[in-house]
Amino acid sequence: MFIKTIDNKNANGKIYTYFRLCESFRIKDKIRHHNLLNLGTLEGISADERKDLANYIEYLYSGQSPMFDPASDKIKTLGTRFYKALRDKYKESKNEPVANHKNKPFREETLPDYETVDVNSVQHDEVREIGAEWLCLQAIEELGIPAILAAKNWTEEEINKALTLLISRAVYSASEHKTSQWIESSSAVSKLVFKQHRSISHHQLYKVGDMLYQQKDLLGEHLSAKTNELFNLSDKIVFYDLTNTYFEGRKAGSRIAQFGRSKEKRSDAKLVSLALVVNAEGFVKYNKIYEGNIYEGHTLLTTIEALSANTNAIKPLIVMDAGISTEENLTMLKAKGYDYLCVSRAKLKEYTSAKAGVEPIEIKDKRDNTISLQMVVKEGSTDQFMYIKSKQKAVKEASMEAHYSKRFEEELEYLSKTIHTKGGTKKIKSVCERLGRIKERYPTANKHYKIEITEENQIVTQITFSKIQPTASNQTQGVYFLRTSLPENDEKTLWTIYNTLTEVEATFRTLKTDLQLRPVYHQKDNRTEAHIHLGVLAYMLVNTIRYKLKQNGIHHDWRNIVRIMNTQKLVTTSFKNTKNLSSINKNRLFD
Repeated sequence: MFIKTIDNKNANGKIYTYFRLCESFRIKDKIRHHNLLNLGTLEGISADERKDLANYIEYLYSGQSPMFDPASDKIKTLGTRFYKALRDKYKESKNEPVANHKNKPFREETLPDYETVDVNSVQHDEVREIGAEWLCLQAIEELGIPAILAAKNWTEEEINKALTLLISRAVYSASEHKTSQWIESSSAVSKLVFKQHRSISHHQLYKVGDMLYQQKDLLGEHLSAKTNELFNLSDKIVFYDLTNTYFEGRKAGSRIAQFGRSKEKRSDAKLVSLALVVNAEGFVKYNKIYEGNIYEGHTLLTTIEALSANTNAIKPLIVMDAGISTEENLTMLKAKGYDYLCVSRAKLKEYTSAKAGVEPIEIKDKRDNTISLQMVVKEGSTDQFMYIKSKQKAVKEASMEAHYSKRFEEELEYLSKTIHTKGGTKKIKSVCERLGRIKERYPTANKHYKIEITEENQIVTQITFSKIQPTASNQTQGVYFLRTSLPENDEKTLWTIYNTLTEVEATFRTLKTDLQLRPVYHQKDNRTEAHIHLGVLAYMLVNTIRYKLKQNGIHHDWRNIVRIMNTQKLVTTSFKNTKNLSSINKNRLFD
């Protein structure tokens, strides 16, 4: 259903506007509108509220429950009144009593309407997915994205194309070419947005994606504020981290595509970095695209300045990982009035317990592993530190140390054999160079070995090595420290705050895997930036839906939600009747 605007002239030539509730249907390849009810002038109802009103009437009409409630009680009141008028009007046309039909879907209240048809002529075609697309459209309307674009003088056509692209990216993350094909052949997204099926070329998708990127700052600020308003969030804690994604192709001449340390171990490909500030509920508060070789620690100042501009007097707690928590950054945060919680970049060697005579407390993580926590004091530092020892982490570190020690010994044995092999490395200078490269590859294993070289006349005759038994290895394995400027000294509270950093990891995982942020195939920098920005916008839709579902006890990941919702199909059914043997097309939603 939708609300149609009607402009008429009276006898004096004055134009007046009223509205009708309509529904669309297809006859062969043509779209027709059926007038359901006159709604009057709808004074005081905006264009966005008219959409909410039509949706609410349709929910009552079909007996469905909306995922998101209407924005105001005014819409509920009007929607209920018009629904009753529509119901009563239909009953009168069937000469059916009005009484005893409360709280039942409109379609179930009508009298039987029998028609003789040729059952052999029944055909189902145009089967399209609609469930996940419908979820995303509800989230878009709830977030107020159409109104923001309309305020920037976007046309209705441009807005609808942008919504189609955004929904497509969330539900079917693929290239613009494949997305265009998916819209054409498999999805009902264009029918949901345009009220009729539309073909959209990949060139149009590219163009509207570029237009959305031009509104990056406006959309980011709006979505940050809107999600806080919808879910009553305060952003007392935010998490900052960087990730990177890699390119397919040489990317010659690109400004942002650079070789760097790949978190996907793709050292052969150029990278682009994405910095995100995320609140405890997983909503993005700020994002920025950097070159692939950017040093994490150099990005924090820019982020803090942007946060200061957006949050005014509010100073959230900044939670970050060790790569960003340099001394310069921590000093800068203190100077700007921000508290922080981070992983200490180095293990403390000299410290004392902050609570004399109190043993470390033990807690269980989500996997039921034991973790020891204790507040400690480092002399000369105004920050607080928390000692953490994880038995599971200690087992992992011991296993890794054994693995690298084995590889280190294998390479030393091979080097030792070459000095006795014809044509092998024997000169002291060459042997030392090879030994240095081996040590460089295995820095953690190297410190546990004593290596001796015997040589005569600059020729190495023997290489021996032995493992030094570590004195304090068992005490340091699985140990790390948290550092904070907070006065809080309760171990469990600090541990809970730090563990919500997993929201950032979940965000990156959703962006990279579910929304296909990696790899990047675009060759132009502006298209790469638009591609990443579209992924962030799609993530905000996904997180809005998932957060709403979590409040109702549904904790599925996004792929599982899409799989479940894709069981809902929009089907066009055609058949011939006995009146004039003409085709009748009806759209039906099948679960």
